[in-house]
Amino acid sequence: MLLLFAFVSAGLANQVNAAAVSAKASSFAGSTSTFQFPPADITATASLIDSLFPDASEVGFAGPTPTGDEAESVATAPAMAPVKGYFPLVRPETSDNKGESFDVVKSWANLSPMQSVKSFGLDNATEQIPEGCKINQVFLLHRHGARYPTDGSDPAAFAADVHSAAGNGTFVATGPLEFLNTWTYKLGAELLTPFGREQLFNLGVGFRVKYGDLLKNFTGLPVWRTTSEARMVDSALHFAAGFFGVQSYQSSYHQLIEIEEEEFNSTLAPWNVCPNANNDIWALGDDATDAWNNVYLADAQKRFAQYLPGFNLTIQDVAGMQALCPYETVALGYSAFCDLFTEEEWKGFAYGVDLNFWYGDGPGNPAVSAQGIGWVQELVSRLTQTRLTTFDTTLNGTIVGNNATFPLDQPIYVDASHDTVISAVLPAMNFSFLAAGGPLPLDHIPENQTYIVQKISPFASRLVGQVLSCPASDTPTHIRWLLNDGVLPQSGIQGCGYDPNGLCEFDTFVAGMKQRIEEVDFVFDCYANYSLSLDNDTITNGQYPQ
Repeated sequence: MLLLFAFVSAGLANQVNAAAVSAKASSFAGSTSTFQFPPADITATASLIDSLFPDASEVGFAGPTPTGDEAESVATAPAMAPVKGYFPLVRPETSDNKGESFDVVKSWANLSPMQSVKSFGLDNATEQIPEGCKINQVFLLHRHGARYPTDGSDPAAFAADVHSAAGNGTFVATGPLEFLNTWTYKLGAELLTPFGREQLFNLGVGFRVKYGDLLKNFTGLPVWRTTSEARMVDSALHFAAGFFGVQSYQSSYHQLIEIEEEEFNSTLAPWNVCPNANNDIWALGDDATDAWNNVYLADAQKRFAQYLPGFNLTIQDVAGMQALCPYETVALGYSAFCDLFTEEEWKGFAYGVDLNFWYGDGPGNPAVSAQGIGWVQELVSRLTQTRLTTFDTTLNGTIVGNNATFPLDQPIYVDASHDTVISAVLPAMNFSFLAAGGPLPLDHIPENQTYIVQKISPFASRLVGQVLSCPASDTPTHIRWLLNDGVLPQSGIQGCGYDPNGLCEFDTFVAGMKQRIEEVDFVFDCYANYSLSLDNDTITNGQYPQ
Protein backbone atom coordinates (compact mmCIF):
# COMPACT_ATOMS: atom_id res chain seq x y z
CA MET A 1 0.00 0.00 0.00
CA LEU A 2 1.26 3.48 -0.84
CA LEU A 3 2.22 5.35 2.31
CA LEU A 4 0.95 8.92 2.13
CA PHE A 5 2.62 11.01 4.81
CA ALA A 6 0.75 14.18 5.72
CA PHE A 7 3.34 15.75 7.99
CA VAL A 8 6.70 17.34 7.13
CA SER A 9 9.34 18.72 9.44
CA ALA A 10 8.86 22.26 10.76
CA GLY A 11 11.68 23.62 8.63
CA LEU A 12 10.07 22.36 5.44
CA ALA A 13 6.45 22.97 6.35
CA ASN A 14 5.94 25.77 3.86
CA GLN A 15 8.15 24.43 1.09
CA VAL A 16 6.85 22.53 -1.93
CA ASN A 17 9.04 20.09 -3.80
CA ALA A 18 10.03 21.70 -7.12
CA ALA A 19 9.78 18.47 -9.05
CA ALA A 20 6.30 17.87 -7.67
CA VAL A 21 5.15 21.37 -8.68
CA SER A 22 6.13 20.64 -12.26
CA ALA A 23 3.64 17.75 -12.35
CA LYS A 24 0.70 18.52 -14.62
CA ALA A 25 -2.82 17.75 -13.61
CA SER A 26 -4.89 15.97 -16.22
CA SER A 27 -7.81 17.99 -17.53
CA PHE A 28 -10.14 15.17 -16.43
CA ALA A 29 -9.01 15.24 -12.77
CA GLY A 30 -12.09 14.98 -10.57
CA SER A 31 -14.36 14.12 -13.49
CA THR A 32 -17.19 11.65 -13.02
CA SER A 33 -16.56 8.18 -14.39
CA THR A 34 -19.42 5.69 -14.79
CA PHE A 35 -20.07 2.26 -16.24
CA GLN A 36 -23.21 0.23 -16.77
CA PHE A 37 -23.39 -3.55 -17.03
CA PRO A 38 -24.83 -5.23 -18.98
CA PRO A 39 -24.46 -2.68 -21.78
CA ALA A 40 -27.78 -1.55 -23.22
CA ASP A 41 -27.09 -2.85 -26.73
CA ILE A 42 -26.45 -6.34 -25.35
CA THR A 43 -29.57 -6.53 -23.18
CA ALA A 44 -31.69 -5.61 -26.20
CA THR A 45 -30.58 -8.71 -28.09
CA ALA A 46 -29.97 -11.13 -25.23
CA SER A 47 -33.49 -12.55 -25.35
CA LEU A 48 -32.88 -13.84 -28.87
CA ILE A 49 -30.60 -16.58 -27.59
CA ASP A 50 -32.25 -17.27 -24.22
CA SER A 51 -33.42 -20.63 -25.51
CA LEU A 52 -29.80 -21.80 -25.47
CA PHE A 53 -29.62 -21.24 -21.71
CA PRO A 54 -32.61 -23.00 -20.12
CA ASP A 55 -33.42 -22.65 -16.46
CA ALA A 56 -32.32 -25.37 -14.01
CA SER A 57 -35.91 -26.55 -13.70
CA GLU A 58 -35.94 -27.19 -17.45
CA VAL A 59 -32.55 -28.90 -17.50
CA GLY A 60 -33.44 -31.27 -14.67
CA PHE A 61 -30.94 -33.80 -13.24
CA ALA A 62 -30.79 -31.91 -9.92
CA GLY A 63 -29.62 -34.92 -7.95
CA PRO A 64 -30.89 -35.76 -4.47
CA THR A 65 -32.76 -32.84 -2.84
CA PRO A 66 -33.95 -33.92 0.62
CA THR A 67 -34.31 -30.94 2.97
CA GLY A 68 -33.09 -30.80 6.55
CA ASP A 69 -34.66 -29.32 9.66
CA GLU A 70 -34.61 -25.58 10.42
CA ALA A 71 -31.89 -23.97 12.51
CA GLU A 72 -32.42 -21.91 15.67
CA SER A 73 -28.89 -21.16 16.78
CA VAL A 74 -29.91 -18.36 19.17
CA ALA A 75 -31.49 -21.10 21.27
CA THR A 76 -29.15 -24.04 20.60
CA ALA A 77 -25.63 -22.63 20.25
CA PRO A 78 -23.47 -21.93 23.33
CA ALA A 79 -22.21 -18.71 21.70
CA MET A 80 -22.86 -16.70 18.55
CA ALA A 81 -20.21 -15.69 16.03
CA PRO A 82 -20.01 -11.88 16.03
CA VAL A 83 -19.95 -9.81 12.87
CA LYS A 84 -16.48 -8.27 12.98
CA GLY A 85 -15.06 -8.21 9.46
CA TYR A 86 -15.68 -6.41 6.20
CA PHE A 87 -14.29 -8.65 3.47
CA PRO A 88 -13.40 -7.85 0.70
CA LEU A 89 -12.69 -4.23 1.69
CA VAL A 90 -9.05 -3.22 2.18
CA ARG A 91 -8.44 -2.18 5.77
CA PRO A 92 -7.52 1.53 5.74
CA GLU A 93 -4.77 3.11 7.81
CA THR A 94 -4.01 6.52 9.28
CA SER A 95 -1.24 8.98 8.47
CA ASP A 96 0.26 8.88 11.96
CA ASN A 97 -0.41 5.53 13.60
CA LYS A 98 -0.39 2.68 11.12
CA GLY A 99 -1.04 -0.78 12.48
CA GLU A 100 -3.67 -2.84 14.23
CA SER A 101 -4.17 -0.63 17.31
CA PHE A 102 -6.71 1.69 15.65
CA ASP A 103 -9.38 0.59 13.18
CA VAL A 104 -10.33 3.50 10.93
CA VAL A 105 -13.48 1.67 9.83
CA LYS A 106 -14.98 2.00 13.31
CA SER A 107 -14.71 5.78 12.98
CA TRP A 108 -16.96 5.99 9.93
CA ALA A 109 -20.11 6.21 12.07
CA ASN A 110 -23.20 5.62 9.89
CA LEU A 111 -20.88 4.88 6.94
CA SER A 112 -19.23 2.00 8.82
CA PRO A 113 -20.07 -1.59 7.92
CA MET A 114 -22.07 -3.12 10.76
CA GLN A 115 -19.94 -4.92 13.33
CA SER A 116 -21.36 -6.59 16.43
CA VAL A 117 -21.64 -4.47 19.56
CA LYS A 118 -20.38 -6.35 22.58
CA SER A 119 -22.39 -4.54 25.23
CA PHE A 120 -24.66 -1.59 25.94
CA GLY A 121 -24.00 -1.75 29.66
CA LEU A 122 -25.31 -5.28 30.23
CA ASP A 123 -21.93 -6.97 30.22
CA ASN A 124 -23.16 -10.52 30.82
CA ALA A 125 -26.11 -10.44 28.42
CA THR A 126 -25.60 -12.09 25.03
CA GLU A 127 -27.56 -12.66 21.86
CA GLN A 128 -28.32 -16.24 22.97
CA ILE A 129 -31.77 -16.88 24.41
CA PRO A 130 -31.52 -16.90 28.25
CA GLU A 131 -31.45 -20.35 29.76
CA GLY A 132 -34.90 -21.78 30.35
CA CYS A 133 -36.57 -19.46 27.83
CA LYS A 134 -38.05 -20.15 24.40
CA ILE A 135 -38.16 -17.86 21.37
CA ASN A 136 -41.77 -17.33 20.28
CA GLN A 137 -41.50 -14.44 17.85
CA VAL A 138 -38.88 -12.11 16.40
CA PHE A 139 -38.95 -8.59 14.96
CA LEU A 140 -36.27 -7.19 12.68
CA LEU A 141 -35.92 -3.53 11.71
CA HIS A 142 -32.82 -3.23 9.58
CA ARG A 143 -31.02 -0.60 7.55
CA HIS A 144 -30.07 -0.98 3.91
CA GLY A 145 -26.51 -1.97 3.00
CA ALA A 146 -23.55 0.18 2.00
CA ARG A 147 -24.41 2.68 -0.71
CA TYR A 148 -23.05 5.50 -2.83
CA PRO A 149 -23.28 9.04 -1.34
CA THR A 150 -26.60 10.83 -1.34
CA ASP A 151 -27.14 13.13 -4.28
CA GLY A 152 -25.28 16.45 -3.96
CA SER A 153 -23.20 15.45 -0.92
CA ASP A 154 -19.73 16.77 0.03
CA PRO A 155 -17.73 14.10 -1.87
CA ALA A 156 -19.42 14.95 -5.16
CA ALA A 157 -19.01 18.68 -4.50
CA PHE A 158 -15.28 18.23 -3.87
CA ALA A 159 -14.89 16.25 -7.10
CA ALA A 160 -16.71 19.01 -9.00
CA ASP A 161 -14.37 21.66 -7.52
CA VAL A 162 -11.30 19.64 -8.53
CA HIS A 163 -12.64 19.04 -12.04
CA SER A 164 -13.50 22.70 -12.50
CA ALA A 165 -10.01 23.80 -11.42
CA ALA A 166 -8.39 21.17 -13.66
CA GLY A 167 -10.44 22.35 -16.60
CA ASN A 168 -9.24 25.90 -16.00
CA GLY A 169 -5.63 24.76 -15.84
CA THR A 170 -5.28 26.00 -12.23
CA PHE A 171 -5.13 22.66 -10.41
CA VAL A 172 -1.85 20.92 -9.63
CA ALA A 173 -1.63 18.60 -6.64
CA THR A 174 1.70 17.65 -5.06
CA GLY A 175 3.10 15.58 -2.23
CA PRO A 176 0.64 13.16 -0.62
CA LEU A 177 -2.16 14.66 -2.73
CA GLU A 178 -0.44 14.09 -6.06
CA PHE A 179 -2.81 11.22 -6.85
CA LEU A 180 -5.54 13.84 -7.34
CA ASN A 181 -3.95 14.83 -10.65
CA THR A 182 -5.32 11.65 -12.22
CA TRP A 183 -8.11 10.87 -9.79
CA THR A 184 -11.64 10.51 -11.14
CA TYR A 185 -14.92 10.38 -9.25
CA LYS A 186 -16.29 6.86 -9.71
CA LEU A 187 -19.21 6.99 -7.28
CA GLY A 188 -22.85 7.03 -8.26
CA ALA A 189 -25.59 8.27 -5.98
CA GLU A 190 -27.60 6.36 -3.37
CA LEU A 191 -27.60 2.91 -5.00
CA LEU A 192 -26.26 -0.12 -3.14
CA THR A 193 -22.65 -1.06 -3.80
CA PRO A 194 -21.61 -4.70 -4.37
CA PHE A 195 -20.42 -4.80 -0.76
CA GLY A 196 -23.80 -3.45 0.36
CA ARG A 197 -25.53 -6.29 -1.45
CA GLU A 198 -23.22 -8.76 0.27
CA GLN A 199 -24.11 -7.29 3.67
CA LEU A 200 -27.83 -7.83 3.20
CA PHE A 201 -27.44 -11.30 1.71
CA ASN A 202 -25.32 -12.25 4.72
CA LEU A 203 -27.87 -10.72 7.07
CA GLY A 204 -30.55 -12.90 5.49
CA VAL A 205 -28.41 -16.03 5.82
CA GLY A 206 -27.56 -15.22 9.43
CA PHE A 207 -31.18 -14.53 10.33
CA ARG A 208 -32.27 -17.87 8.85
CA VAL A 209 -29.62 -19.72 10.86
CA LYS A 210 -30.61 -17.90 14.05
CA TYR A 211 -34.40 -17.87 13.75
CA GLY A 212 -35.35 -20.25 10.91
CA ASP A 213 -37.21 -22.64 13.21
CA LEU A 214 -39.93 -20.00 13.61
CA LEU A 215 -40.93 -20.62 9.98
CA LYS A 216 -42.76 -23.71 11.25
CA ASN A 217 -45.32 -21.44 12.91
CA PHE A 218 -46.41 -19.63 9.73
CA THR A 219 -49.86 -20.42 8.37
CA GLY A 220 -49.28 -18.46 5.14
CA LEU A 221 -46.43 -16.75 3.35
CA PRO A 222 -44.55 -14.04 5.26
CA VAL A 223 -45.22 -10.39 4.41
CA TRP A 224 -42.10 -8.28 4.79
CA ARG A 225 -41.77 -4.59 4.11
CA THR A 226 -39.45 -2.08 2.51
CA THR A 227 -39.81 1.26 0.72
CA SER A 228 -39.69 2.14 -2.95
CA GLU A 229 -36.20 3.65 -3.14
CA ALA A 230 -33.91 1.52 -5.29
CA ARG A 231 -31.42 0.74 -2.52
CA MET A 232 -34.27 -0.21 -0.19
CA VAL A 233 -35.83 -2.69 -2.64
CA ASP A 234 -32.38 -4.04 -3.50
CA SER A 235 -31.61 -4.54 0.20
CA ALA A 236 -34.91 -6.30 0.89
CA LEU A 237 -34.48 -8.65 -2.05
CA HIS A 238 -30.90 -9.54 -1.14
CA PHE A 239 -32.01 -10.23 2.45
CA ALA A 240 -34.76 -12.51 1.16
CA ALA A 241 -32.38 -14.28 -1.22
CA GLY A 242 -30.03 -14.95 1.70
CA PHE A 243 -32.89 -16.07 3.95
CA PHE A 244 -34.80 -18.29 1.52
CA GLY A 245 -32.18 -19.07 -1.15
CA VAL A 246 -31.80 -17.62 -4.62
CA GLN A 247 -33.88 -20.34 -6.32
CA SER A 248 -36.91 -20.04 -4.08
CA TYR A 249 -37.07 -16.61 -2.44
CA GLN A 250 -39.42 -15.09 -5.03
CA SER A 251 -42.10 -17.66 -4.24
CA SER A 252 -41.44 -17.94 -0.49
CA TYR A 253 -42.77 -14.61 0.76
CA HIS A 254 -44.60 -11.40 -0.18
CA GLN A 255 -42.57 -8.20 -0.51
CA LEU A 256 -44.59 -5.12 0.41
CA ILE A 257 -43.09 -1.93 -1.05
CA GLU A 258 -44.28 1.31 0.57
CA ILE A 259 -43.94 4.49 -1.50
CA GLU A 260 -41.13 6.67 -0.21
CA GLU A 261 -41.99 10.13 -1.47
CA GLU A 262 -43.14 13.48 -0.15
CA GLU A 263 -46.67 13.43 1.33
CA PHE A 264 -46.90 9.62 1.31
CA ASN A 265 -47.38 8.08 4.75
CA SER A 266 -44.87 5.40 5.71
CA THR A 267 -43.40 4.54 9.08
CA LEU A 268 -40.28 3.39 7.23
CA ALA A 269 -39.74 6.91 5.78
CA PRO A 270 -41.61 9.10 8.29
CA TRP A 271 -40.01 12.47 7.44
CA ASN A 272 -42.16 12.80 4.34
CA VAL A 273 -45.20 13.71 6.46
CA CYS A 274 -43.38 15.64 9.21
CA PRO A 275 -42.64 19.23 8.12
CA ASN A 276 -40.28 19.86 11.04
CA ALA A 277 -38.14 17.00 9.72
CA ASN A 278 -37.38 19.04 6.60
CA ASN A 279 -36.71 22.57 7.84
CA ASP A 280 -34.43 24.47 10.23
CA ILE A 281 -35.43 22.17 13.10
CA TRP A 282 -33.91 19.19 11.31
CA ALA A 283 -30.97 21.32 10.09
CA LEU A 284 -29.77 21.63 13.69
CA GLY A 285 -27.79 18.46 13.02
CA ASP A 286 -26.00 19.96 10.03
CA ASP A 287 -25.32 23.15 12.00
CA ALA A 288 -23.73 21.13 14.80
CA THR A 289 -21.53 19.19 12.38
CA ASP A 290 -20.46 22.38 10.58
CA ALA A 291 -19.43 23.94 13.88
CA TRP A 292 -17.41 20.86 14.83
CA ASN A 293 -15.78 20.60 11.39
CA ASN A 294 -14.32 24.06 11.91
CA VAL A 295 -12.73 22.79 15.12
CA TYR A 296 -11.27 19.42 14.21
CA LEU A 297 -10.46 19.98 10.51
CA ALA A 298 -8.65 23.32 10.86
CA ASP A 299 -5.19 21.70 11.04
CA ALA A 300 -5.97 19.34 8.14
CA GLN A 301 -7.05 22.26 5.98
CA LYS A 302 -3.72 24.03 6.56
CA ARG A 303 -1.76 20.82 6.06
CA PHE A 304 -3.35 19.97 2.73
CA ALA A 305 -3.45 23.53 1.36
CA GLN A 306 0.35 23.57 0.87
CA TYR A 307 0.00 20.68 -1.58
CA LEU A 308 -2.71 22.41 -3.64
CA PRO A 309 -1.19 25.74 -4.71
CA GLY A 310 -3.75 28.07 -6.24
CA PHE A 311 -6.71 25.93 -5.14
CA ASN A 312 -9.09 27.48 -2.60
CA LEU A 313 -9.34 24.52 -0.22
CA THR A 314 -12.25 25.06 2.17
CA ILE A 315 -13.24 23.18 5.32
CA GLN A 316 -16.13 21.74 3.33
CA ASP A 317 -13.66 20.46 0.73
CA VAL A 318 -11.63 18.74 3.44
CA ALA A 319 -14.82 17.23 4.88
CA GLY A 320 -15.61 15.92 1.40
CA MET A 321 -12.12 14.45 1.09
CA GLN A 322 -12.51 12.63 4.40
CA ALA A 323 -15.97 11.31 3.53
CA LEU A 324 -14.56 9.96 0.27
CA CYS A 325 -12.56 7.45 2.29
CA PRO A 326 -15.55 5.39 3.52
CA TYR A 327 -17.61 5.95 0.40
CA GLU A 328 -14.85 4.87 -1.99
CA THR A 329 -13.88 1.96 0.24
CA VAL A 330 -17.38 0.44 0.44
CA ALA A 331 -17.84 1.00 -3.31
CA LEU A 332 -14.40 0.33 -4.79
CA GLY A 333 -12.70 -1.68 -2.03
CA TYR A 334 -9.97 0.89 -1.38
CA SER A 335 -9.51 4.65 -1.14
CA ALA A 336 -6.33 6.73 -1.27
CA PHE A 337 -8.08 9.36 0.88
CA CYS A 338 -8.13 7.19 4.01
CA ASP A 339 -4.56 7.46 5.23
CA LEU A 340 -4.34 11.21 4.61
CA PHE A 341 -5.95 11.75 8.01
CA THR A 342 -4.68 11.20 11.53
CA GLU A 343 -6.19 9.01 14.21
CA GLU A 344 -7.54 12.08 16.03
CA GLU A 345 -9.08 13.39 12.83
CA TRP A 346 -10.86 10.10 12.30
CA LYS A 347 -12.20 10.26 15.83
CA GLY A 348 -13.32 13.78 14.95
CA PHE A 349 -15.09 12.51 11.83
CA ALA A 350 -17.08 10.00 13.88
CA TYR A 351 -18.01 12.63 16.42
CA GLY A 352 -19.18 14.98 13.68
CA VAL A 353 -21.68 12.34 12.55
CA ASP A 354 -22.68 11.70 16.17
CA LEU A 355 -23.49 15.40 16.47
CA ASN A 356 -25.42 15.35 13.22
CA PHE A 357 -27.58 12.47 14.38
CA TRP A 358 -28.03 13.67 17.96
CA TYR A 359 -29.34 17.11 16.97
CA GLY A 360 -30.93 16.19 13.62
CA ASP A 361 -32.10 12.58 13.74
CA GLY A 362 -31.76 11.50 17.35
CA PRO A 363 -32.61 12.28 20.98
CA GLY A 364 -31.62 15.96 20.75
CA ASN A 365 -34.12 16.82 18.02
CA PRO A 366 -37.69 17.71 19.08
CA ALA A 367 -39.38 16.08 16.06
CA VAL A 368 -37.60 12.71 16.14
CA SER A 369 -39.72 10.66 18.55
CA ALA A 370 -42.74 11.79 16.55
CA GLN A 371 -41.14 10.28 13.46
CA GLY A 372 -40.47 6.98 15.24
CA ILE A 373 -43.77 6.64 17.08
CA GLY A 374 -45.70 5.29 14.08
CA TRP A 375 -43.47 2.22 13.94
CA VAL A 376 -44.04 1.80 17.71
CA GLN A 377 -47.79 1.85 17.08
CA GLU A 378 -47.33 -0.87 14.47
CA LEU A 379 -45.23 -2.86 16.93
CA VAL A 380 -47.95 -2.77 19.60
CA SER A 381 -50.54 -3.74 16.99
CA ARG A 382 -48.47 -6.77 16.01
CA LEU A 383 -47.64 -7.77 19.59
CA THR A 384 -51.26 -7.60 20.73
CA GLN A 385 -52.79 -8.70 17.40
CA THR A 386 -55.04 -5.65 17.53
CA ARG A 387 -55.94 -3.91 14.27
CA LEU A 388 -55.11 -0.20 14.11
CA THR A 389 -58.07 2.04 13.31
CA THR A 390 -56.76 5.54 14.04
CA PHE A 391 -54.21 7.02 11.67
CA ASP A 392 -52.96 10.32 13.09
CA THR A 393 -49.19 9.84 12.83
CA THR A 394 -47.04 8.45 10.00
CA LEU A 395 -49.19 5.32 9.71
CA ASN A 396 -50.45 4.39 6.27
CA GLY A 397 -54.06 3.38 6.88
CA THR A 398 -54.39 1.67 3.52
CA ILE A 399 -51.58 -0.72 4.45
CA VAL A 400 -51.95 -1.27 8.20
CA GLY A 401 -55.74 -1.50 7.98
CA ASN A 402 -55.57 -4.52 5.69
CA ASN A 403 -54.76 -8.01 6.95
CA ALA A 404 -53.25 -9.00 3.59
CA THR A 405 -50.67 -6.20 3.66
CA PHE A 406 -50.29 -5.97 7.44
CA PRO A 407 -50.85 -9.40 9.02
CA LEU A 408 -50.90 -9.62 12.80
CA ASP A 409 -50.02 -13.28 13.36
CA GLN A 410 -46.51 -13.65 11.95
CA PRO A 411 -43.74 -15.27 14.01
CA ILE A 412 -41.12 -13.33 11.99
CA TYR A 413 -41.44 -9.68 10.97
CA VAL A 414 -38.87 -7.96 8.75
CA ASP A 415 -38.90 -4.23 7.98
CA ALA A 416 -36.16 -2.69 5.82
CA SER A 417 -35.55 0.99 6.43
CA HIS A 418 -32.98 3.76 6.93
CA ASP A 419 -30.38 4.71 9.54
CA THR A 420 -32.44 7.73 10.59
CA VAL A 421 -35.52 5.57 11.16
CA ILE A 422 -33.64 3.31 13.56
CA SER A 423 -32.26 6.42 15.29
CA ALA A 424 -35.83 7.77 15.57
CA VAL A 425 -37.44 4.55 16.81
CA LEU A 426 -34.97 4.21 19.70
CA PRO A 427 -35.95 7.46 21.50
CA ALA A 428 -39.59 6.88 20.55
CA MET A 429 -39.38 3.61 22.51
CA ASN A 430 -37.44 5.45 25.24
CA PHE A 431 -34.21 3.47 25.22
CA SER A 432 -32.79 6.20 27.44
CA PHE A 433 -29.45 4.47 28.08
CA LEU A 434 -28.23 5.65 24.69
CA ALA A 435 -28.93 9.28 25.61
CA ALA A 436 -27.54 9.13 29.14
CA GLY A 437 -24.38 11.07 28.24
CA GLY A 438 -26.09 13.81 26.20
CA PRO A 439 -26.48 16.55 25.09
CA LEU A 440 -23.30 16.44 23.02
CA PRO A 441 -20.95 19.47 23.19
CA LEU A 442 -19.94 21.23 19.98
CA ASP A 443 -16.29 21.94 20.79
CA HIS A 444 -14.89 18.70 22.20
CA ILE A 445 -15.53 14.95 22.41
CA PRO A 446 -16.88 14.07 25.87
CA GLU A 447 -15.21 11.31 27.88
CA ASN A 448 -18.39 9.44 28.83
CA GLN A 449 -20.16 9.50 25.49
CA THR A 450 -23.04 7.00 25.25
CA TYR A 451 -24.53 8.09 21.92
CA ILE A 452 -22.28 6.59 19.24
CA VAL A 453 -23.74 6.29 15.74
CA GLN A 454 -21.31 3.57 14.69
CA LYS A 455 -23.03 1.34 17.26
CA ILE A 456 -26.54 2.54 16.38
CA SER A 457 -26.98 2.96 12.63
CA PRO A 458 -24.05 1.65 10.54
CA PHE A 459 -24.64 0.15 7.11
CA ALA A 460 -26.81 -2.99 7.49
CA SER A 461 -27.56 -2.22 11.14
CA ARG A 462 -30.31 -4.20 12.79
CA LEU A 463 -32.71 -3.74 15.71
CA VAL A 464 -34.06 -7.11 16.82
CA GLY A 465 -36.92 -7.77 19.22
CA GLN A 466 -37.04 -11.25 20.77
CA VAL A 467 -40.43 -12.27 22.16
CA LEU A 468 -39.81 -15.04 24.70
CA SER A 469 -41.56 -17.36 27.09
CA CYS A 470 -39.71 -17.92 30.38
CA PRO A 471 -40.16 -20.75 31.31
CA ALA A 472 -40.67 -22.17 27.85
CA SER A 473 -44.27 -22.33 26.65
CA ASP A 474 -46.42 -21.15 23.75
CA THR A 475 -47.48 -17.99 25.62
CA PRO A 476 -45.11 -14.99 25.50
CA THR A 477 -44.01 -13.77 28.92
CA HIS A 478 -41.03 -11.50 28.17
CA ILE A 479 -39.44 -9.39 25.45
CA ARG A 480 -35.99 -7.93 24.94
CA TRP A 481 -34.18 -5.93 22.27
CA LEU A 482 -30.80 -6.20 20.61
CA LEU A 483 -29.15 -3.41 18.63
CA ASN A 484 -26.44 -4.72 16.31
CA ASP A 485 -26.24 -7.88 18.46
CA GLY A 486 -25.78 -5.95 21.74
CA VAL A 487 -28.58 -6.38 24.31
CA LEU A 488 -30.23 -3.06 25.18
CA PRO A 489 -31.19 -2.10 28.76
CA GLN A 490 -34.93 -1.38 28.98
CA SER A 491 -34.77 0.57 32.22
CA GLY A 492 -36.06 3.73 30.51
CA ILE A 493 -39.35 2.02 29.64
CA GLN A 494 -42.03 2.52 32.29
CA GLY A 495 -42.21 -0.55 34.55
CA CYS A 496 -39.39 -2.52 32.93
CA GLY A 497 -36.50 -1.68 35.26
CA TYR A 498 -33.10 -3.37 35.27
CA ASP A 499 -32.61 -6.99 34.23
CA PRO A 500 -29.18 -8.58 33.67
CA ASN A 501 -30.43 -10.24 30.47
CA GLY A 502 -32.27 -7.15 29.24
CA LEU A 503 -35.67 -8.79 29.76
CA CYS A 504 -38.94 -7.00 30.41
CA GLU A 505 -42.24 -8.70 31.13
CA PHE A 506 -44.35 -8.82 27.98
CA ASP A 507 -47.45 -7.08 29.35
CA THR A 508 -45.33 -4.46 31.10
CA PHE A 509 -43.48 -3.66 27.91
CA VAL A 510 -46.71 -3.33 25.93
CA ALA A 511 -48.09 -0.99 28.58
CA GLY A 512 -44.87 1.04 28.45
CA MET A 513 -45.15 1.39 24.67
CA LYS A 514 -48.78 2.47 24.94
CA GLN A 515 -47.67 5.11 27.42
CA ARG A 516 -44.99 6.35 25.02
CA ILE A 517 -47.61 6.59 22.26
CA GLU A 518 -49.68 8.83 24.53
CA GLU A 519 -46.66 10.93 25.54
CA VAL A 520 -45.46 11.71 22.03
CA ASP A 521 -47.42 14.59 20.49
CA PHE A 522 -47.00 13.89 16.78
CA VAL A 523 -49.04 16.84 15.52
CA PHE A 524 -47.29 19.42 17.68
CA ASP A 525 -43.74 18.12 17.33
CA CYS A 526 -44.02 17.70 13.55
CA TYR A 527 -46.26 20.64 12.61
CA ALA A 528 -46.00 23.35 15.28
CA ASN A 529 -44.13 26.56 14.46
CA TYR A 530 -41.49 26.59 17.19
CA SER A 531 -37.84 27.57 17.19
CA LEU A 532 -34.80 26.02 18.78
CA SER A 533 -31.09 26.77 18.72
CA LEU A 534 -28.03 24.72 19.57
CA ASP A 535 -27.30 27.12 22.44
CA ASN A 536 -30.40 26.08 24.39
CA ASP A 537 -31.07 22.56 23.08
CA THR A 538 -31.05 20.29 26.16
CA ILE A 539 -33.52 17.74 24.77
CA THR A 540 -32.64 14.08 25.35
CA ASN A 541 -35.88 12.23 24.47
CA GLY A 542 -36.58 13.43 20.92
CA GLN A 543 -39.58 15.54 21.99
CA TYR A 544 -40.25 19.27 22.24
CA PRO A 545 -40.48 20.24 25.93
CA GLN A 546 -44.13 20.84 26.80
